[in-house]
Amino acid sequence: MEKIRRNERLSAMLKILSDSPNRIFTLSHFCDLFDAAKSTLSEDIDILRDVTQSFGLGELETVTGAAGGVRYRGTVSKADALDYVKGLCANLSGTERVLPGGFLYYSDVLSSPEITSYMGRILATAYFETEPDFVLTMETKGIPVALTTAHALGVPLVIARHNSRAYEGSAVNINYVSGSSGTIQTMSLARRAVREGTRALIVDDFLKGGGTAKGMVDLMHEFSVTVVGMAFVMATAAPEKKRVAGEKSLMTLEIRRSGDEASALVRPASWLEA
Repeated sequence: MEKIRRNERLSAMLKILSDSPNRIFTLSHFCDLFDAAKSTLSEDIDILRDVTQSFGLGELETVTGAAGGVRYRGTVSKADALDYVKGLCANLSGTERVLPGGFLYYSDVLSSPEITSYMGRILATAYFETEPDFVLTMETKGIPVALTTAHALGVPLVIARHNSRAYEGSAVNINYVSGSSGTIQTMSLARRAVREGTRALIVDDFLKGGGTAKGMVDLMHEFSVTVVGMAFVMATAAPEKKRVAGEKSLMTLEIRRSGDEASALVRPASWLEA
């Protein structure tokens, strides 16, 4: 085998690590792959760590112990996250996107792989230390950002549905009160989707009254799963008191009315500015 040059190793290692975020790779794995000594790979990792930090590309973390190695986390600094969200807020504010019922049209934002990928990195950064085993969302609009958050965390995505599907086998069904409409709705999750005693991070697109979020929390209790956090793309300023507590959103929405015209004021969530 032709000897692999350092610049080739560095490129390949960063690609491998970033494609599998939060997964621990042992030095032996890279030694076998590149036919290089551990001391050489350790130097390579130090170089990559400096590069990722210098350019805000995330961080490489060395994990000690018998099962240790190196892992990549696509973290986003608080300053970079705030700047990015401010740009989104400017795009979403105004009169053109306001919908009846105090909602905001931003499906185009949730349909952008570039935007949802960065949102996922921001939310994952906030919850790395909680070590969730999976991300839970409710169909359907929250799926894109929940998927990118799950990818950044290196965990599976689990999707609760309004109705059970025959091809998913037996399911747990609960009723919950929608926070926005006040109606009774149903939430369903296949029994095989999650394991008892695991940890869930709830991620969804919109939080108004918190009824759906409370439903997902109650659903996890049925599976004896611990909810380690709740994250949303956007939350409304009113009602101020939600049916859940301790949640994080990227943006806060306030609808202001002047006569027959309604205008949206979207601002970054307070935890990003702290």
